[in-house]
Amino acid sequence: MALLDPMTIQRIARLVVDMDGPFERPGYQLAELLKRAAWPVSVEYDGTARVSWLTETITESASDEAAVSRFLGRICDPLEYDDGMASADLLRQGLNQILAAEQLSITYVGGRPMVGALGQDGRSTTFSPPEDLEARVRRLVSSDEITRQLMQRVNETRICADNGAYVFALIGIGSFTEGLLLDVLTKRDPSLAQGFPNPNGGRPVLAAKASLALLLDTARSRSWIQVDAHDFMKIVREYRNFVHLRQQRERGIDPDHDTVMMCWGPVLAVLNDLESSRLD
Repeated sequence: MALLDPMTIQRIARLVVDMDGPFERPGYQLAELLKRAAWPVSVEYDGTARVSWLTETITESASDEAAVSRFLGRICDPLEYDDGMASADLLRQGLNQILAAEQLSITYVGGRPMVGALGQDGRSTTFSPPEDLEARVRRLVSSDEITRQLMQRVNETRICADNGAYVFALIGIGSFTEGLLLDVLTKRDPSLAQGFPNPNGGRPVLAAKASLALLLDTARSRSWIQVDAHDFMKIVREYRNFVHLRQQRERGIDPDHDTVMMCWGPVLAVLNDLESSRLD
């Protein structure tokens, strides 16, 4: 996601404040909304004009694309509203009208709002690895070497997708996610390096043998990812298993470019949750 135009930021601020509207937010609620979106700096409302305050606050951190993306998603997150999706989707529609000029759009992936590129049809939303992915990964993982290895997976996935090797692109997406989760989880809880809790009881599962499903379950049990992101990753796990030709035949699926773009959505939801739950 590129840097938003100043006028776009101002229009977003007006939408969020919703002066005299049904979703009007007082100043303290604006600050709380930013905090729930894991805004990168501590914010306190100073009593000035709300639209100007929010515009300036967003502008000051506008270069942090991940933070802006999380904030945009939080605006239309069903968790923000007493009636859930009913109000959240109204905000999403209004936000999409503003973001269309930036060729951006928000859609729900497994019930979670995700920012993506506006499709060529002017209605759909497409997903791909964000431009700032390397910087975001580096902030989460334990070393530059892990960052290099993970980004190598992403680059190889891009090559596969761009050249029609869609099954191998899906395998690469799953491999990237598994590697990211394994490093983040063992970094946050070093005891996991000695073994993950066995869901079937018995001896712990060696870290080297921890499946993507077990990594997701562990992250969810620690509240490091939310339940929607956990559940929607099922499609990525299933498609990653197309490394076994038998599994692909049984599902009767012939992946294409849209399949690859669809699978990046749940992965980005996991990435957002890991960032929001950072311990450091």
